[in-house]
Amino acid sequence: MTPDITQALFTAYLHGSASAADAAAVRAWLAQPANQLLAQHWMLQHWEGLETQAAPAAEEPDYEAMLTRLHGRLQFGSRELAAVPAPRWRRWAAVAAVAGAVLGGGSWWLTQQAVPASQTIATAYGQTRTVQLADGTSITLNGHSTLRYPAAWTPGKPREVWLDGEGYFAVQHQADNQRFVVHTTAGFNVEVLGTKFTVSRRRDQGRVVLLSGKVRVHFADHQRPDVLLAPGELVETREVRPAEPVVMAYRKVRSAAAYASWKDAELVLDETSIAELAARLHDTYGLEVEVATPELNQRRVTGTVPVRDLDVLLQSLEEAFHLKATRQGNHLTLTEQRKPL
Repeated sequence: MTPDITQALFTAYLHGSASAADAAAVRAWLAQPANQLLAQHWMLQHWEGLETQAAPAAEEPDYEAMLTRLHGRLQFGSRELAAVPAPRWRRWAAVAAVAGAVLGGGSWWLTQQAVPASQTIATAYGQTRTVQLADGTSITLNGHSTLRYPAAWTPGKPREVWLDGEGYFAVQHQADNQRFVVHTTAGFNVEVLGTKFTVSRRRDQGRVVLLSGKVRVHFADHQRPDVLLAPGELVETREVRPAEPVVMAYRKVRSAAAYASWKDAELVLDETSIAELAARLHDTYGLEVEVATPELNQRRVTGTVPVRDLDVLLQSLEEAFHLKATRQGNHLTLTEQRKPL
């Protein structure tokens, strides 16, 4: 059974103390673009922890040797490193370079993250968290999501944040019309002045739903035209290759608020397929979902269920949609609940 990739397991892998099976699982996890931001965050925390744990009189960790060992375990081949200890800023650059190799060989996200000082907020599976930025903007993160933003924005420059996972944004308009840009690892950015919208980046899919105001979706592929969204419109993408999304849908939705209902501890389903429901449970709660009754794959469900507590959520799904949800640890099996004769 594939283990859950936790920060403790990731750190054990960096130290070389993970088992062969766990190390293989971490490498497979690192290969997924959706995990880039969280892995970068854990890696930086790992290096910060090494510095804070060292005794004042002890020698500094040999960063170059550590990076060499990490390269060897990831089978990146030989790579020359400076024999003279590098200054602190170069060590961080080296860490970012290794992260870039780990996360896909110089991906779009890493080339965009030239922010000297930033803060990172990450949520666990099933957790939501609201962040208030200095400009009055409010951002609510759904479960298994990560947000990075600068400690301060440069006057005259766009307000920029980086999101992996799912977030609800209530952006505060500025008197000087300073732009607000949400960067994603899905091959597109979202640019706004003042508005409310959701952004989701899960596995190989990206989605933007506009609740109010106006947003412009910029694609990393500059040959692809921008998409301007009006309130109640949705754009969905799917990657054909990393950071090369194809627009799969651009349409009006019946209820834009339904896509942000999770921030109010509700799951609104509107003709949602069981397969999509299973994907949501996996993305938000980390559950491995098995649909055991083939007929369920043809069903679509509509309704509202509470999501604040996972057990209550599963019980509500059973009662509302005549399902049997059997949970064993991280594994969830959905079967048809047969009606009594």
